[in-house]
Amino acid sequence: MPETAAFDEGMKLNNTDDNFEVFKKEEGMVDFRTVGWIWASVIFLKMTFATGVLTIPSAMYSLGALPGALTVVGFGILNTYAGVIQGDFRNRHPRCHSIADMANVVGGGVLREVTGVWFVLTWIICAASAIVGSATAFNALSMHSLCTQWFSFIATIIIALLASIRKFEHLGWLTWAAFVSIFTAVMIVVIGVTLRDRPAAAPPTGPYELGYHVIGSPTFVTGIIAAATILSSSAGTSAFLPVISEMRRPQDYSKALYVCMGIVTASYLTCSLVVYRWCGQWVASPSLGSAGPTLKKAAYGVGLLGLLTTGCLYVHVSAKYMFVRILRDTRHLQANTVVHWAVWLGCVIGLTIVGFLIGAAVPIFNYILSLAGSLGFAPLAIMLPAWLWLHDHAQFRKGNMWQMALYWGHWLMGLVGAFLTVGGTYGVIQGVIDAYAAGTIGGAFSCADNSGSRVT
Repeated sequence: MPETAAFDEGMKLNNTDDNFEVFKKEEGMVDFRTVGWIWASVIFLKMTFATGVLTIPSAMYSLGALPGALTVVGFGILNTYAGVIQGDFRNRHPRCHSIADMANVVGGGVLREVTGVWFVLTWIICAASAIVGSATAFNALSMHSLCTQWFSFIATIIIALLASIRKFEHLGWLTWAAFVSIFTAVMIVVIGVTLRDRPAAAPPTGPYELGYHVIGSPTFVTGIIAAATILSSSAGTSAFLPVISEMRRPQDYSKALYVCMGIVTASYLTCSLVVYRWCGQWVASPSLGSAGPTLKKAAYGVGLLGLLTTGCLYVHVSAKYMFVRILRDTRHLQANTVVHWAVWLGCVIGLTIVGFLIGAAVPIFNYILSLAGSLGFAPLAIMLPAWLWLHDHAQFRKGNMWQMALYWGHWLMGLVGAFLTVGGTYGVIQGVIDAYAAGTIGGAFSCADNSGSRVT
């Protein structure tokens, strides 16, 4: 049976039918399908509540508090809806392990390969942000005792070791601890900035301009970079899909999605508004450096596990895609063979090295996240989900008024994603060029700690 026909046949079956799942429950084989929905929600939380939260306050400085808050809520709702589309599509086509498999259903093999490369590139860019954030933490804790690139290299090794853990279930307790770690670190900063008379980075004496605006006046470049940054902070729903294939009950995916996105959106909104209100233009990026040197060390010390685990999850999910893509429908996928382990470890190590190189080339934290948002998440989390919906609801084009409104509304959703892709990528490239010209970036592979600089 052709693969597309098999997908269509799968729609007619109960989605718990093992014949249409990527990982089978077979005696003598590794059982990957061991994740409950609560574990899944924590994994989703750690993937989402990660490096993005550390740069939203600086994005609010560009946009202003009100547009920034509306952007956080708007993208939170849009990304949640895109996650619903992807989850529903996956459970109607249960052989889909990844967003690339979904692209194969709607656009054929060429689109699958393009989407697969796009998926891996996006998540490795995100892993680069975690490497830069972890190097910043090591710098803060050690008072820059080593070159930043050495700290990046150390973080890369730790991330590769953690990412090599083969099953999402075995990352469960680590993700719990990591989420508590990064959430506590953020709260240390949120509370710390409110206890200061003036922002830590502001002049210690005399008058100063806070730079807090209800409505900002950004240029196109700064505005689109800020929007792409906020988009990237909650747009990681494409990484949830491989987790569904390791859930005991894929139908419970929506529970985990709503818990994750509800907590994430509320936390992003409250934490970023407080930090921006008290720091204004003096907010650092990553924001953990905004409450002064003592609390900076405390926040990075507490949050280091969260930053490293973030990188681990980003590498793991991209490596898992490549691993399944290479070994799918062979016995090596679930058997403890030399080929199985060689492919798995090769994917993990290779992708971690690529993440290290990207982090060294674009060492400004918010620019890396903006690049992930515009170049990666706008197509994966907005354009492609809109296409998935249109594929499964083609009959709405000639339905009643409500159905036609939904149909054309999803076309509009795709166009919004296209605008963010083109405009955001241009904005990030121009921003990086301007930063090099202004000397904000010391150079690729330099020892300068560019990642924690104040956003002005």
